[in-house]
Amino acid sequence: MARLTLLRNDDPPGDFPDPEQALDDPNGLLALGGDLSPPRLLAAYRRGIFPWYEDGQPIMWWSPDPRAVLLPGELHISRSLRRTLRSGRFSVSTDRDFAGVISACAQLRAAQGTWIIADMQAAYLRLHELGHAHSIETWLGDRLVGGVYGIAIGGVFFGESMFSTETDASKVALVALMKQLTARGFRLLDCQLETPHLNSLGSRLMARRDFVRTVRDLTRLPDQAGSWQTAPCPSTGLS
Repeated sequence: MARLTLLRNDDPPGDFPDPEQALDDPNGLLALGGDLSPPRLLAAYRRGIFPWYEDGQPIMWWSPDPRAVLLPGELHISRSLRRTLRSGRFSVSTDRDFAGVISACAQLRAAQGTWIIADMQAAYLRLHELGHAHSIETWLGDRLVGGVYGIAIGGVFFGESMFSTETDASKVALVALMKQLTARGFRLLDCQLETPHLNSLGSRLMARRDFVRTVRDLTRLPDQAGSWQTAPCPSTGLS
């Protein structure tokens, strides 16, 4: 029978159990405790594990089965989104306002309860400062209206969250992210959990065993740590 592992702050960063030991209900819960230090977070992602918990709870580590992923070239762009991209209404940038993106993602979900609590924001801001976490921003004039952020390790980008305050703004950010990942040679975008929204964008499901094996291999590729910052530019073109 599956049992939760309890982690201590002084445990080695990579001291996680095999993801196949995760609970079936709730799906993927693997361990409790530990901390959100950069070494532990990076070690977790390399094993197909991520933190997800709310304020007042212990840190919870998850590896659900199956896993939602997007592969380069499989992003579905609807006719309406194509029109939005060609209109040039929005501009996009990279690593221009990581703090703004993660804060907006948290605020958007605050009413329903969010895992992007203050400790999580601080941890991912630290990863951003170290060059491991990145954001794509969507702008309407000088106003941040959409974005997506996540962690880049080797050939995998682990998507964390996205937000939108204008129609299609988050989708524009995702298109820009996929174009950048393709140009940089990334092989996989981890979307964590299946949703109808992700399905409409072309995500597919991957069995946890296959996902963990793929991530293990792809995260051994050279990292592209460091700032990816670009200034805002029109979101035109689909090449």
